[in-house]
Amino acid sequence: MTSSVVVVGAGIAGLSCAQALHGAGLRVRVLERSAVPGGRLASPMLHGRPVDLGAAYCTASDPGFDAVVRGWQEQGLVRPWTSRFEVYGPSPRSRDSGSPQRWAAPAGLGSLAAELARGLPVEYGVTVTDLSEFKNASVVLAMPAPQAAVLCPALSDVAERQDWQASTAVALRYPARCWPDFAGAFVNDHPVLSTVCDDGDRRGDRAPVLVAYTTPDCAVDDAGPFVEAAVRELLQLPVPADDVFVHRWPQARPAHPYQTDFVQVGDVFLAGDGFGRPRVEAAWLSGRAVAAALLGGRRETDIPKSPRNRETAR
Repeated sequence: MTSSVVVVGAGIAGLSCAQALHGAGLRVRVLERSAVPGGRLASPMLHGRPVDLGAAYCTASDPGFDAVVRGWQEQGLVRPWTSRFEVYGPSPRSRDSGSPQRWAAPAGLGSLAAELARGLPVEYGVTVTDLSEFKNASVVLAMPAPQAAVLCPALSDVAERQDWQASTAVALRYPARCWPDFAGAFVNDHPVLSTVCDDGDRRGDRAPVLVAYTTPDCAVDDAGPFVEAAVRELLQLPVPADDVFVHRWPQARPAHPYQTDFVQVGDVFLAGDGFGRPRVEAAWLSGRAVAAALLGGRRETDIPKSPRNRETAR
């Protein structure tokens, strides 16, 4: 068992790892470059209310993570949102079937990261540029593989094989709700849009706010105007949005996530939603798996030569 661990990144993977290690009595430091925890569980305040611009929701199929979500529900941090999304594409509009329960957070998914971070030794505003200062500790890089590869070049092969793709999230506020009720929609084979969520429905306050996510080809900083036009056309809205907020994610999701829990190179571990289905649950499970390996002394030094599964999850 290692004596101390440095976790770089206070997203869901880093926090779940640090929480397990800290709870086991291990000495842990969590370093986060931002001023708040969460990473892609980003919920900035727009017009006095949080808006989820990173992950759109969470699902829970693993018993361990399901227990965590149920605990959040008891605390009022999450609410059951929907198990049905609309589907737009070349064929007539339909609904996906057999989908899992999607959970949303009334105060934004970032509030879940804040809950996980509570009581942990998290240092904010710290940018790590060199791992050599952590020679006597194991290091967990809880971040997308392309970012991790900058700090640990031995992880470059992982980043290349996972094929991380960008997306831009655009929050659209309207004078009033002017669309038929829906929770969210997958948009297939569209040149601009991949997903659209009704944030007022998701949050439960019925605010006239939609959040649209672009395809990788349209993931640019100035996506606001053409995303607004695309959403207006898709949903046949009578008026344009009166406020548009854009956030670009350079590494939003991997096209080919590894079907392993994590990757280890020496004393450096890579964790996050690049392992398993790229969702909130996968990141939590990945962080927990690294913690289990550190606590049990298990070593997995070989980097998988290729993904086991090339399915791209939403």
